[in-house]
Amino acid sequence: MDMKSGPTLNLNKKELAFEQGPIRPPSEARSLLLRVTRNCPWNQCLFCRTYKKKKFSLRTVEEIKQDIQTAREIADEIISISFKLGSGGRADDRVISHIFGQSGYGECFRGITMWLYYGTGACFLQDADNLIMKAEDMVEVLRFLKEKFPEITRVTSYSRSRTIIRKSVESLKEIRKAGLNRIHIGLETGYDPLLRFIKKGVTAAQHVEAGIKVKEAGMEVSEYVMPGLGGQEMWVEHAVKTAKVLNQINPDFIRFRSLRVLPVAGLYKKMTEGSFTRQDDDMVVEEIKLFLETLDGITSMITSDHITNLLEEITGRLPEDKEKMLDVIKKYQELPDPERLIYRVGRRGGAYRSTDDLTFDLSTYGKIQNLIEDIRSKQGPDGVEKFITEMADRYI
Repeated sequence: MDMKSGPTLNLNKKELAFEQGPIRPPSEARSLLLRVTRNCPWNQCLFCRTYKKKKFSLRTVEEIKQDIQTAREIADEIISISFKLGSGGRADDRVISHIFGQSGYGECFRGITMWLYYGTGACFLQDADNLIMKAEDMVEVLRFLKEKFPEITRVTSYSRSRTIIRKSVESLKEIRKAGLNRIHIGLETGYDPLLRFIKKGVTAAQHVEAGIKVKEAGMEVSEYVMPGLGGQEMWVEHAVKTAKVLNQINPDFIRFRSLRVLPVAGLYKKMTEGSFTRQDDDMVVEEIKLFLETLDGITSMITSDHITNLLEEITGRLPEDKEKMLDVIKKYQELPDPERLIYRVGRRGGAYRSTDDLTFDLSTYGKIQNLIEDIRSKQGPDGVEKFITEMADRYI
């Protein structure tokens, strides 16, 4: 066989594809992605722009099963290519080079190749609220997935608290037994006036009920909190009430997703009207400090695993790592004003992941310092803040 050109492949097999949604959590970056429902059935949250002007729809069980079957065929084809390349069925660097180096292989082929390469055994079901499906339909899909992909060991999904509380614990247990291990829930805040303001369509009490139900069913709960969502008007209540809701749930994971306000989101209009005042980075850091201080009596894992978060190092297990996480905040807050600004520009530009990076690479430090001075000279004192905002918003 000519190793330069690689094995030949039937064109129809190259064209195999299945439907996928627009987003997934960062923690599911190495998961197999399968679309179960389309878009969001609520789609009214003022901070969100992902599904705007898109209609929600349930996919049929047969449609989903066909996609799972197609994914299996693609995986089998990749394994076959691996054997032909001499890689023994493994998706190694040679297979990656072949799939990504030749034309004709679409995103589904490439996605499954990377999934096999990483070997996580994880699958994420898209889109925003899959538990809105009938329990028996979800069970049928999960059983079929397990039949076709016995190597999958973890299946996760987004869902809304308001949807979860409509399910019985017994039906959730059946879904767990069929293979769904973890639910990602956008809690955002535990402060009822703020929940109403952002049109979340759920109350703090319902958030608590949903989180506890999922845990009772034996599934992991991953709750998303949005620092900055209370603005300058409600930041204290947002921090304290959200922490108190989480104290009642004791979720497996608490994940930070710092607020970004894009013009296409409804919250942007509130901001221009004056009913919402955005916090700057330093204010959000103080809010997170109060939030962490209020968490009590839980054993959750806190992660700051998104580029929108200024301080990625706020990560750890409660209660043992609480002081360590607060020390990350203290270290940032004790930086001189010029160094905090340099860190913010570097973080938003992708150059920094830790405040320790400020002293690690003096060349980068000097370049950012010169950049700040240049922006100030041309755009005035507000120019740097605008520059930071624009850089942070590009990740959304």
